[in-house]
Amino acid sequence: MTPIFSRRQATRLLAGLGALPVVAAPLGPVFGQERSLDVHSGGAFKPVPIAVTGFGGDSGGQVASIVVNNFNHSVFITPIGPESFGGAVVNPDQAPVMDAFRAVNAQYVLTGRANRDGGRVKTAFRLWDVATGAQVTGQQYTTDASNLRRVAHIVSDAVFTRVTGEKGFFDTRVVFIDESGPAEHRRKRLTIMDQDGASVRYITRGDELVVTPRFSPSSQDITYMAFGNSNPRVLFMNIETGQKEVVGNFPGMTFAPRFAPSGDKIIMSLSQGEATNLYTMDLRSKQTARLTDTQAIDTSPSYSPDSSRIAFESDRGGTQQIYIMGADGGAAQRISFGEGRYSTPVWSPKGDYIAFTKQSKGGFGIGVMKPDGSGERILTEGFHNEGPTWAPNGLFLMFFRDPGGSGGSRIFMTDVFGRQEFPVPTPSFASDPAWGPLLG
Repeated sequence: MTPIFSRRQATRLLAGLGALPVVAAPLGPVFGQERSLDVHSGGAFKPVPIAVTGFGGDSGGQVASIVVNNFNHSVFITPIGPESFGGAVVNPDQAPVMDAFRAVNAQYVLTGRANRDGGRVKTAFRLWDVATGAQVTGQQYTTDASNLRRVAHIVSDAVFTRVTGEKGFFDTRVVFIDESGPAEHRRKRLTIMDQDGASVRYITRGDELVVTPRFSPSSQDITYMAFGNSNPRVLFMNIETGQKEVVGNFPGMTFAPRFAPSGDKIIMSLSQGEATNLYTMDLRSKQTARLTDTQAIDTSPSYSPDSSRIAFESDRGGTQQIYIMGADGGAAQRISFGEGRYSTPVWSPKGDYIAFTKQSKGGFGIGVMKPDGSGERILTEGFHNEGPTWAPNGLFLMFFRDPGGSGGSRIFMTDVFGRQEFPVPTPSFASDPAWGPLLG
């Protein structure tokens, strides 16, 4: 029998989950062949149907419910619940009888259990190939009971990766601006939640204006802007410890600080007079370097994943458009040429697309284009859509939409082809989401 993970792989997996903390171990043999779903096809596409059985154990129902909810928002997987296959009961430690699952056209069956033992919980899952009857992956996790939701997300990621061949995105968090109170006097608090809208935690009290939070691509650190009685401040905060520091107080106005992929510096725009230019700051030395020197408004910079290039918006040509230049500055090339104005470019973690906001004919759309400007497509349109942010696997985007009037903005999620769109639940109005890296 071939184990799912080698000893070295299991050790590496355990080390990567040290912050949980969780003990992970392979569960049973694996015989199924690798499959890979063409998630990049924009044409005919059918999500993979997976039968999610009722997990056993005193906490199994909670785990299964979270997994089903994740799959419902995965675009590439369609969960089939027990009510669809006659409540077929299976032993999570034995291969299920596949007849009931073939009848509902399931390609895979997910079984599992979760049991509490004092303050600990042990969760196990197995994924079975309906066509062959073979187990294709399986894992067991032991952790504190308070981490049960995270384990459910980790299970979801493991299944997503095995079925699609792509990294998961469920075990992630999103930082955003929570907006409460009347429209003319909104209280804005820096807030963090799981990607599915659960586990909401307020990071700031709302006694000063906070905007544009941005996650580090490589750690659980964020940078954001705060406006108190003094000049605008760029702050750096570690989400786990709550420790924060002022990166700098800058004269004039500062906009859109964003991390470099390495996490050791940020890039931002600073206004001086009528011009706004791009600067980088080393987070260790606090030294700044100027990248652009024009009389235009250059803002919303975003690094390519390999740190070699920067996408930004500029009105240097007369209207807001997207430009690309080398990471050290120099000549910039315009890449947006459609009708309307383009803003808030954000490079995909994969490097294959740049997301943007497009304003045209009174509407605001969220779209993507290739780094050379080709292949532009609008994923969603509305009265006021803005602020795209990428999932760490580069397959999904979140953004916020403000319908106007007495209401407020809400956060939504879509996939990179705009196949489906989902609202992301938040306690009140919400804006400016920033998607963090995988926690594991």
